[in-house]
Amino acid sequence: MTLDIITSDALSPLRHGFFGRSGGASSGVFSGLNCGYGSSDQKEAIGINRARVAEAMGVSPEALAGVHQIHSADVVTVTDVREERPPADAMVTATPGVALSVLTADCAPVLFADKDAGVIGAAHSGWKGALGGVLEATIEAMEALGADRDGIAVVIGPTISQRAYEVGPEFLDAFLAEDHEAARFFANGEGDRMQFDLPGFALWRLRTAGVGHAEWTRHCTYSEPSRFFSYRRTTHAREADYGRLIAAIRL
Repeated sequence: MTLDIITSDALSPLRHGFFGRSGGASSGVFSGLNCGYGSSDQKEAIGINRARVAEAMGVSPEALAGVHQIHSADVVTVTDVREERPPADAMVTATPGVALSVLTADCAPVLFADKDAGVIGAAHSGWKGALGGVLEATIEAMEALGADRDGIAVVIGPTISQRAYEVGPEFLDAFLAEDHEAARFFANGEGDRMQFDLPGFALWRLRTAGVGHAEWTRHCTYSEPSRFFSYRRTTHAREADYGRLIAAIRL
């Protein structure tokens, strides 16, 4: 089975992709291209899956850089690829031949590129990261490598959509404590529940930060079980674990 790779004209001709679950070696609840060593999937299968992603990106598996994701606003500048994966949620580089990658299963995978400056970035942005400033921190780290903010194109890949993301009132309170304008990204649900628009909120933060272009691919991880892994869908189905999607970009 071939890999399912979603791309965007905004990042082309740089090699990049938001990978769906098709074309992988994993089975069971992980069926497909599970790339997360943090899952309980067989390590051999994950290694095969990551090697297929690396091949699609035109790099060796060792050049597929990643971080130990902790839902933070921390950014790592990558100059070469080492064995250790530092705790952070975003990476930037100006080094050709290195592919930056992030793992998600409802959170937003976000790829950045200033093609003229030769600087790229990748971020894992759940609600905590987006609220905490991981997107803005990635932009600032790219600027430190020579990128121009208004020359940066940003694409948000498959993530949970508003209609599938039910939250409680305390969730809204956390956002309003930071910025009352964030209320626009919450819709009324049943009872005291609300529906949160994660990709919309992320786009707003990016555009407010002044990037040259920002878009969402408009794919919902929760709503397409045959195509994407979803932590929330797995939770609702009472499954034991879930796969992790990968997104990557390279110069």
